[in-house]
Amino acid sequence: MIEFQVNDPTLESQWRALILFGKNSATYKFAFAKSLLEIADKETTTVSLIDLAEPFSRHITEHLKINDKQGSSNSSNFLNACRSFNDGKLKKDALITITEKLGFVNVVDAFQNINGGKIPNLFYEKDFKNGNKNIVVRDELLKLKESYHFQNFDSEVEARWKLVETAWNLEINPNILEVQYDDDLDFLFLENNIMRRKSITSARNALNGYQKGKCFYSNNNISLQSGNIDLCHVDHFLPHVNKLQHIKHSANINGVWNLVLAHPTINSIGEKGTKIPTVEYLQKLYKRNEYYIDSKHPLGETIVNQTGKTKESRRRFLQKQYDVALENSILTWSPKDKLDNSI
Repeated sequence: MIEFQVNDPTLESQWRALILFGKNSATYKFAFAKSLLEIADKETTTVSLIDLAEPFSRHITEHLKINDKQGSSNSSNFLNACRSFNDGKLKKDALITITEKLGFVNVVDAFQNINGGKIPNLFYEKDFKNGNKNIVVRDELLKLKESYHFQNFDSEVEARWKLVETAWNLEINPNILEVQYDDDLDFLFLENNIMRRKSITSARNALNGYQKGKCFYSNNNISLQSGNIDLCHVDHFLPHVNKLQHIKHSANINGVWNLVLAHPTINSIGEKGTKIPTVEYLQKLYKRNEYYIDSKHPLGETIVNQTGKTKESRRRFLQKQYDVALENSILTWSPKDKLDNSI
């Protein structure tokens, strides 16, 4: 079991671990995940590969229109078929047939594996006996629909997919990769002296999975859905008001390392506002940042570039910036009401 699931072996955490920490040799797992979510939403208990081929190929073709590279391999007959469909050279029925034959070769077996083993509670099983090619949905997948967090899963998968494919298609050296945050638009973007600005995905959607859909401070459920009373806010852990002081100590306070999601009732003047969280949350921030790095996430590369190449250097960086914030703010804060403080 990976650190992300320690003391939290819930179905939600197992699902998120597959999306956030599984291997990324191709983006097929993201298309497969989004297809499984559609199945769960319809409460389907058995689905054939030919029926699964429609949503699976739909998600792949949609992403190919934006980013052509969807895998680390130099060639793929399946992706070429999807490209032909997008170019109007292949009919939908033909694409479905090719998808059934080529699209699921590895992803069905590999999806539920992480760190060399399967997750404790499988979401589906294969039924390929007697000429069948079916996916049998287990109760575990259907139970996800009952979870508060089900509303956020598709957005989380999409955000992870966009970050991975963007990094692949730009072919940027990880040592110079720096995902930046637009405070006004609530969007993550890439920009440096060799490329123009390229928007990637919503900051909320990208950050939520690593916080397990919980407010960073109170641990209450948060939402990604516009109009929901629990719609989360992107919060600067160390307040933006001390930006100039942090710059003097070589820190970008607007960096991903300092961004967390908070429940709207927490991110208010009456609660956190521009106060400094108590030191227990500094360890929590360190742990959250390490999740990104362990998952080989483009945001992880950014955090390494912003805070340090080793665990110890990253600890020292956070402590230094925390001390700078305290010197200029004095008061510390913790929420009046909170659930357990795990992440």
